[in-house]
Amino acid sequence: MDLFDKCNYELLNRTRELNIYPYFHVLQSRQAPVVTMEGKRIIMLGSNNYLGLTENNEVIEAGINALYKYGSGCSGSRFLNGTLDLHRQLEKEIAAFMHKEDCMTCATGFQSNLAIISAIAGRNDYILNDRENHASIYDACRLSFATTLRYNHSDMEDLEKQLKRIPDKAGKLIVTDGVFSMRGDICKLPEICALAEKYGARVMVDDAHGFGVLGEGGRGTASYFGLEDKVDIIMLTFSKSLASIGGCMLASHHVTDWLRHVSRPFIFSASMTPASTATALTSLHILQRNPDMPQRLMQLSKYFRKGLVDNGVKIIDAPTPIVPIFTYQSLDTFYYGKRLFDEGVYVNPVIAPACVEGECLLRTTLMATHTEPVIDEAVEIISRVLKEDLPDSIYK
Repeated sequence: MDLFDKCNYELLNRTRELNIYPYFHVLQSRQAPVVTMEGKRIIMLGSNNYLGLTENNEVIEAGINALYKYGSGCSGSRFLNGTLDLHRQLEKEIAAFMHKEDCMTCATGFQSNLAIISAIAGRNDYILNDRENHASIYDACRLSFATTLRYNHSDMEDLEKQLKRIPDKAGKLIVTDGVFSMRGDICKLPEICALAEKYGARVMVDDAHGFGVLGEGGRGTASYFGLEDKVDIIMLTFSKSLASIGGCMLASHHVTDWLRHVSRPFIFSASMTPASTATALTSLHILQRNPDMPQRLMQLSKYFRKGLVDNGVKIIDAPTPIVPIFTYQSLDTFYYGKRLFDEGVYVNPVIAPACVEGECLLRTTLMATHTEPVIDEAVEIISRVLKEDLPDSIYK
C-alpha cells in the first residue's frame, strides 16, 4: 500500500459533488454578530467570540500600539529571548483575576493543553479523560507517557470505576472540559472534585468555553460551582472571550514554575506575539470593568433557545451560549448548513469524530453583542430551513 492511498476523503468528495461542502468559508469583515462572507451579509452564529470584543476599538488600539512598541513578533521562546514585560503583566493579572497563585502563557490554547498534560503526567501516572473532552486533551494524553483511561461523558459512576482500577500510589489526574465545546453542557465539577479527594487525584479543568461565560464576573466553571480552591489546574484560551490568540495554565506557584522549566511544548515554542498579548490583556481589563457582560450573554442565549424551541427546532438544552441543533446524519448536517449559509446564517456543522456517529449537529453560538432583532431574524431562517425536505439527490 502506498503511503498516500489514505488521502481520499470520500465523504468530503461527496459534499463537493452535491455542492454542500461546508468548510473554509471566507470572512471579509471583522468577527461580529453580522459579517460579510464571500460577498454576502451573514448572521454569525458560528464564532467563539463570546463577549464580542474582537471588534472593540480599545482592544484593536492596544494591538496596534503593541506592534509599534515591540514589533511584530518575539522570534523566540519564553525560555530564552521571547519574554516581554507584557507577558509577565498578563500572567500576573490573570492569576489574580482567577484567584490562583501563578500563570504560564502559551502561544495557543491547543499548545497550552499539550504543555500542561504532557509534562505533569509521566510514565507511572494515570490520566482520567472524559470521552467528550477537546481534541487537544486527547493529543496531550498521547504525548505524555501516562496511562490514559477514558470515562463515559459526565458519567460519575464510570469515573469512579476507572479510579478504582488505579494503584493507590500512582499519580492521578482527572481532566475535563468545563463547558463541553460541542454540546454546550457543563461538567459535573462538584462530583469530580469529591471523587478526586476520595481517591487522591488532582483535577484539571479546560475552561476554554467557560471563561468569560460562567462564574462570578466570568471567572469560569470553578467559580460557577464555588470550587476554585478544589481545582488544581485551570487551562484558558484567549481566542474566545479575550478576543486574541493564546492560552495559559493557572495553578500553584511551585507547579507552574516547575512546568516552565520542563514542558517541551512551552520551552521549544515561540511566545505569544506582542499584539496578541496586548489585546488579551486589554480584553481582560474590559471584562473586569464590565462584570455584567457574561450575564448579558446568558440572557441572549436563553432568548435564542426559547425562540428555537417555540418554533419546533430540536436542540440540546444547556445553560451556555453554545446551542447545538440536532441534524443526526452527516449529509443532512452539511445540506442544512449550506442552506442556512445561502439564506444568510452561518453555523458550524459537527460530525464524527467531534460527536457520536448518528448524533450530528449544527453548532450555534451567541455573542454578548448580538441583539434580539438579529436573533429573531436568525430563528426565523433556521426554523424555516430545517422544515425543508432533503432533496432526493443527497442519498442517491
